[in-house]
Amino acid sequence: MKIELLKERFDYILDKNLIAEIFETGTFKKYLKNDIIIDIDQPLTHIPLLLDGNIKILREDKKGNELLIYFLEAGETCTMSLTCCMGTTKSKIRAVAEKDSTLIMIPVQKMQDWLDNNSSWRNFILESYQTRFTEMLETIDNLAFMKMDERLYKHLKEKSKLHGSNTIIVKHLDIAEDLHTSRVVISRLLKQLENDKKIKLSRNKIEIL
Repeated sequence: MKIELLKERFDYILDKNLIAEIFETGTFKKYLKNDIIIDIDQPLTHIPLLLDGNIKILREDKKGNELLIYFLEAGETCTMSLTCCMGTTKSKIRAVAEKDSTLIMIPVQKMQDWLDNNSSWRNFILESYQTRFTEMLETIDNLAFMKMDERLYKHLKEKSKLHGSNTIIVKHLDIAEDLHTSRVVISRLLKQLENDKKIKLSRNKIEIL
């Protein structure tokens, strides 16, 4: 079952021999919603390949406030942790399970060997860097140019897409932490979006209309 899931997620870009080696050398891990997978300042000995679920990647300021950078979906990896691995440094990000997730953790040394010796792995990493770079630029644009109500509505639509449902189970405080603002601001803007008939609110639940 695990090897089939690995093939299903990565067969489109990784060659069969590499997938077999990933299966043999990697460690399968399961995380529940809100579990911390990688934490800030954690020494990185493995990198994650996401097989099932979603992960949110966060940065933290000096006061401990978090900012959502991007989401990972099945078939992806976190290039920010890859960058830290390449420099043999500690993690600069926090990776948190957005919902129950299954990963395979790859030893850092294997990743470096494959970069030297396997073209399909190099292509996968380069594509991953391009995707994440584009998403980080979008995050910067959102912070610089979008009003908070626009950022909030965009964030809700992204979460809806990730979960495959127009109904999101989430607390206002969690949204506020993702968007680096206060719960009071988020609650006010959610009510505004509801008045504009873009969403429908209920207890710890938001429906995108």
